[in-house]
Amino acid sequence: MRAYFEGWYLKHQSETDSLALIPSCHYDKEGATVGSLQVITPDWSQQVSFPGFHYRRKDRYFVLGDSSFSEQGCVLSLKTPELTLSGTLCYGPFVPPARDVMGPFRMLPFLQCRHSVFSLYHSVIGTVTVNGNRMVFDQGVGYMEGDRGRSFPKRYLWTQCSWERDGIMLSVADVPLWGLTITGCIGLVWLEGKVYRLATYLGAKVIRVDENRAVIRQGKLRLRVTALEKRSRPLLAPKRGSMARTIHESLTCTVRYQLYSGDEILLDRTSSLASFEGMWL
Repeated sequence: MRAYFEGWYLKHQSETDSLALIPSCHYDKEGATVGSLQVITPDWSQQVSFPGFHYRRKDRYFVLGDSSFSEQGCVLSLKTPELTLSGTLCYGPFVPPARDVMGPFRMLPFLQCRHSVFSLYHSVIGTVTVNGNRMVFDQGVGYMEGDRGRSFPKRYLWTQCSWERDGIMLSVADVPLWGLTITGCIGLVWLEGKVYRLATYLGAKVIRVDENRAVIRQGKLRLRVTALEKRSRPLLAPKRGSMARTIHESLTCTVRYQLYSGDEILLDRTSSLASFEGMWL
């Protein structure tokens, strides 16, 4: 059996609170299975393993212990020596991209990892208590994506940010193809009802990338992402199916996003609620 993982990234934001939840399942090469949940706040992160799980990809339904996750929301109930988690979050209708963010690359059989964006934006209502800290999302904004495959790329940059009904997601990574390694990208910028898609399969070129910034050019479009101040917390990431790699994510940090079409400025926004990972060493 080949090692394999599959997981979701559920991000929730309000004016006062930010919370990310990562439910996932893992199969090692011997066929052993385990579920896990990572809980991330701006100041803290924690991972909990589960000996079993229930997952239905088609229905987007995940159960870990007494906690469940779906397109309708999540019900949280967990208590360990390090983590007490409880509450309910209800989601409004998902706003997915018009088509798969991977484009034709989703058909390649040997990719390390396949990325999905399930919802660019949805409303979040509810309350969650994490280790006694009460988070309120009555006017919250949600975002959901997922990954599945064998391992995260060795080098990659990822960022996501939402504001009102607009936002951005960008992923840049080293991708092994036919014995070579290319630096590819997939990105979505949604502004006032219009979605700008930048991707290697559309001709996008990665002009510059390091652990703090990326510059992408695609025709007349030019996207620049710059992390100005990061607040990184350690997370576990998949390596050959198992959660055997430590990465660092800032759930909330300060990032500047700039999108141009020729000389026209489509976006120039600096947010202190941006999420960012830069593993480019």
